[in-house]
Amino acid sequence: MSTAAKHYQYYPTQESLSPVWAYGFRPFFLLLPWYIALITLLWGLGFSGIIPMIPFGDPLLWHIYELLYGVGFAGIAAFLLTGLPELFPGVIPIVGRKLQWLVALYLLGRITFWTMGLIGIYPAMLLNLAFSLALLLWAFKPVVLDPLQRHASLAYTILWLTLLQGAFFASILGWIETPPLSWLYLALGGFMVLILLALRRVQTEAINELMEDQKREDLFVARPYRYNLAIFSVLLFSAVEFWGETSTSGWLALASSAAILAIINDFHLRFERIFWLPYVLFFTAIFGTMAGGYALLGVSYLFELPYLSQARHLLTVGAWGGSFLMVMLVVGFVHTGRRIVFDWLIGFSIWSLLFSVLIRFASGTWIEGWGYGLSALLFALSFILYYYRFKNHLRHPRADGIAG
Repeated sequence: MSTAAKHYQYYPTQESLSPVWAYGFRPFFLLLPWYIALITLLWGLGFSGIIPMIPFGDPLLWHIYELLYGVGFAGIAAFLLTGLPELFPGVIPIVGRKLQWLVALYLLGRITFWTMGLIGIYPAMLLNLAFSLALLLWAFKPVVLDPLQRHASLAYTILWLTLLQGAFFASILGWIETPPLSWLYLALGGFMVLILLALRRVQTEAINELMEDQKREDLFVARPYRYNLAIFSVLLFSAVEFWGETSTSGWLALASSAAILAIINDFHLRFERIFWLPYVLFFTAIFGTMAGGYALLGVSYLFELPYLSQARHLLTVGAWGGSFLMVMLVVGFVHTGRRIVFDWLIGFSIWSLLFSVLIRFASGTWIEGWGYGLSALLFALSFILYYYRFKNHLRHPRADGIAG
């Protein structure tokens, strides 16, 4: 039995369980493509003047929060609900009715945040934090109490993001003087750390499976010291930027960029050349856009250039969006009992996202306002294509006959 399937030995016995509710990633991966498309199009078309701006309080806070926390914690839920039973054999997966309640809590959080201007902040704060805390409580015993602390960094990062989420709501209520936007920028650094932690695990499984299918003899290893240096640099930059030290922030952003670029060296194997394999190339693009975002932040701070927005969108549209798409692709194959393949629909989805990054980077610099709308359309398209490529996988039982 493969590593990805070993945890199904502890799958709870239930009769007539719909495949959609048979494992944690399934409902979230069916919802997320359309939700990502919705919030991206509303913001992109509204910001470019094609449609009226979103009437949900502060549009900028709505846009950033929903991208980071609205989308991000749904992805975290899918990752934890799928990964923890795999990483810690004996953990019973959440499926069926329990999973339905968790998805309902997530959706209520989205509804209350969207309508915060009408019903007040407290329902949104309580429901969004309740969803985050529910995930943390479920992960606490296997991850934090693990004597070897093998994956504790994931739990601590999610805990840190949850605390920042609470600080964001507290600042809106006036309990904290720091502006809400500052907390979201600090959280962006935390999510970049989470991406590095998640990609290290996901790409190891995916690339080695691809090499095995192609009868390649080498072994891919994501070297921890490179990721640890990148994580340390990103955390240090985020903290210094939060306190407003612009010149120091500039140098630390450049250091973060260099540390992230160094991760790409992992793809140069001793015996095999894998750099041009489709999925390896996309992993490289994710690290490249993340490094480019921090490099542009550094240059903007050091030389007082007006490119901070473009830099943050390299991190969000490029690294954030790209890592989400890659994780969804890999999980959509591996955890539905299928081998990882590459076809034209997947390729079109990937290139659509990459072109959206390039156009968003150019918007406001070389391209006029229509570029925002086009970038949003391409970004949304990439996830809609994912849905149509994987909807049958996600709605039907595993191809290998294993439960889940």
